[in-house]
Amino acid sequence: MYESTWMFCVKRILTLPFVLVGVSILTFVFIRFVPVEPAEVILRLARIAPTPEAIQALREELGTDKPFIMQYLLWVKGVLQLDFGTSFVSKLPVGDELFAKLPATIELALVAFILILTFSIPLGVVSALYKHSFIDKIIRLFTVLSVSIPTFWLGFILLYLFSLKLGIFPTNGKGSGAHLVLPAFTLALPTIGLFSQFIRSAIIEEYEQPYVKYAQLRGLKKSVILIRHVGRNAAIPISTLLGMTLGNLLGGAVIVEQVFSWPGLGRYLIESITNRDYPVVQCYVLVIAVIYVLANLGTDVLHRLLDPHLMMKNRRE
Repeated sequence: MYESTWMFCVKRILTLPFVLVGVSILTFVFIRFVPVEPAEVILRLARIAPTPEAIQALREELGTDKPFIMQYLLWVKGVLQLDFGTSFVSKLPVGDELFAKLPATIELALVAFILILTFSIPLGVVSALYKHSFIDKIIRLFTVLSVSIPTFWLGFILLYLFSLKLGIFPTNGKGSGAHLVLPAFTLALPTIGLFSQFIRSAIIEEYEQPYVKYAQLRGLKKSVILIRHVGRNAAIPISTLLGMTLGNLLGGAVIVEQVFSWPGLGRYLIESITNRDYPVVQCYVLVIAVIYVLANLGTDVLHRLLDPHLMMKNRRE
């Protein structure tokens, strides 16, 4: 089993460069569809008249006057040397700026992830065990509402209620643990609803399997059946969703960070897109792509370890 799982990891890691090349090409192409010239934006930010001569001189300085293929190859050459370029706006190395802001985004995503596990698992289990009851209907109503509420609207409502009206939590920025509560809950709530529904469906489906009825006939306690049998089998599809969620939280933090002025990657990305800061956007997409691939790899490995059919197959191999 271990050798097979190890080889599986190696094969997945070997595909990573091809994924990153595809992502980088798409990013390079799509960001240049925007009609506004970066040199013009930078000149306006510096309060310099964007004359054709000034724009052309700045394009030559930035390297955006070169053919697309040349720009891409030069960027790839730099990435292979761990040089992600220089920001058009701040004139600082993109890698230094981006990785300085990455911990704040990871912190926000991890706290949101903990909130998701803390609330969604009990809600999903209770909803499944008491299906069609009053409490099940309440939980399902909550999950539907949480999934339906737009993230930015939820963030503004929480700011208005708990910061402006009640004064319980800070309005923006990063500092104490109190600064994390509102943005983390805003980021986590839609996924809590989605997870609760998914867990409910997975447990109900497992309870309808013949092995559960056999376990009940053997006189096993409900808690034993739930934890040792139903919970283990239901965890297999849930683990797949867990891995995707962590990557989605990192990507979805863009809106939340903007609403709460959280100094992470999301806010940095919005500013860079507005300023047509190509190197920053390209580096951001590359980093998020790596995180997504590694998170999915971890999920697949966990799935293989939990799935008894894959374990038996690995033993035969």
